Amino acid sequence: MGGLNILVFIGFTALVGLLSYYWTRGTDEGDSDGYFLGGRSLTAPVICGSLLLTNLSTEQIVGLNGQAFTDGILVMAWETLAAIAIVVTALVLLPRYLYGGIATIPSFLASRYDEMTKTIVSALFLSGYVVVLLPIVLYSGALALSTMFDVPQLLGVGETAALWITVWAIGIVGSIYAIFGGLKAVAVSDTINAVGLFLGGLLVPIFGLLVVGDGSIMAGLSTLWNEHPDKFDAIGGPESSIPFATIFTGMMLVQLFYWGTNQAIIQRALGAKNLREGQKGLLYAACFKILGPIIVVLPGIIAFHLFPDLETPDQAYPRLVTEVLPFYLVGFFAAVLFGAILSSFNSALNSSVTLFGIDIYRQYIKKDATDRQVVRAGKTFGIFLAIAAMTIAPFIANAPQGLFGYLQEVNGCYSIPILTIILVGVFTKRVPPVAAKVALASGVILYMASQFGLKFIVGADNYPHFLHVMAILFVLNVTIMLVIGRLYPSDTDYVAFKSGAVAMESWSYAWPVSIAVIAIVASTYVIFT
Repeated sequence: MGGLNILVFIGFTALVGLLSYYWTRGTDEGDSDGYFLGGRSLTAPVICGSLLLTNLSTEQIVGLNGQAFTDGILVMAWETLAAIAIVVTALVLLPRYLYGGIATIPSFLASRYDEMTKTIVSALFLSGYVVVLLPIVLYSGALALSTMFDVPQLLGVGETAALWITVWAIGIVGSIYAIFGGLKAVAVSDTINAVGLFLGGLLVPIFGLLVVGDGSIMAGLSTLWNEHPDKFDAIGGPESSIPFATIFTGMMLVQLFYWGTNQAIIQRALGAKNLREGQKGLLYAACFKILGPIIVVLPGIIAFHLFPDLETPDQAYPRLVTEVLPFYLVGFFAAVLFGAILSSFNSALNSSVTLFGIDIYRQYIKKDATDRQVVRAGKTFGIFLAIAAMTIAPFIANAPQGLFGYLQEVNGCYSIPILTIILVGVFTKRVPPVAAKVALASGVILYMASQFGLKFIVGADNYPHFLHVMAILFVLNVTIMLVIGRLYPSDTDYVAFKSGAVAMESWSYAWPVSIAVIAIVASTYVIFT
């Protein structure tokens, strides 16, 4: 990376930090709402930008383009179907969350079921973030930057030393945002970086198509369409990474968990200044997700055309960036990529701090803690958590191949059980707390028995796709909860607590925009079939 690119990288990163500080300096960090929810002041553009950048990580950019290199456009399901899940969240779940004025998803479960259910779910979330998400984000991000921009040669150190340096650089900067700035600093920095990443992400396929089409974008698209028609078939067969049937089973459940109940994501919308801004922010994000395949799918198909003999599909995106992006844009792209990595790290860290401070510290360690004490305890926990993640992350390099895929499958242990009890809690009034505990236990145990026991006995080739397994267990756990609710119902109907924390007037265009989003998603499958 040349001196000019280094200056651009440092300059853009510093600009994001300065603007984030300037726009968040009035937030009261001693107040738990101010620290954990940005003072309930987040507007639609900030919510939208933060949602998109929290979602768009290095692993996703590289991984989805790698899948597109192999399977083609059918992997767009991870992007386009997310738009439908966001619509459901905006219209169905967010109004209930904001009505109760909750700061965390487990807080909703406490009001709907009981404190023990809240504690179990908080522990599941924290274990997922601490054991899986934080170290993996740090490692994958550091590996991408170190490899793409040749950090060992830049600093004159070995690859291992470069990995440690990059991990700690990302971790320290991300920790400053997440721990000392709170949600608003995270959300504002995400918004600025989202603009840069969206522009930078668009430049990669644009320059790639120019190369394919000898200077013409349309000629490049035409060449890809005519020479690789199989790459533009959205209907995946049984052997593909996303069989078409999974779109109607586990895929939508995973999407709904991620966008509607995952603390690291939904916390942005929980910090909305009112329901109107929250719905607008979510639905803006849904519109952008429809365009997501341009950034995380199309480059993989371009790479297949340009480098058909590439041995490792995950090399497709880094190779394309290296080959087609002009040298004077490398520094800018490095900065926005750094921003994407930071976003995923600091969002998970901020959510972990929030869960610990509100759901663990105040509940079990110091019940009479003031807001300032809760914030201080959360920050302290965050510092230790960040140090642990930065220490663990480099050692992932010694792990066996396929670890990332294995860990993604592990996430199913808690995602579907949590989604189950939230949806049943929202749509029923008499299902008792014991039903939630039984569903959490059965969901975790049965999924682990299925994916890490029965699957190996039967044989992976003859076993249902893990998304189908998720759907089967979801239906089973919902049935268990409803049966328990029928046999041992609560004495009284559940009545949601009205907090009055924010104004609850819906966005007047919420339904028209939602219908348009769903129609566009459906039409893409008609076009690419």
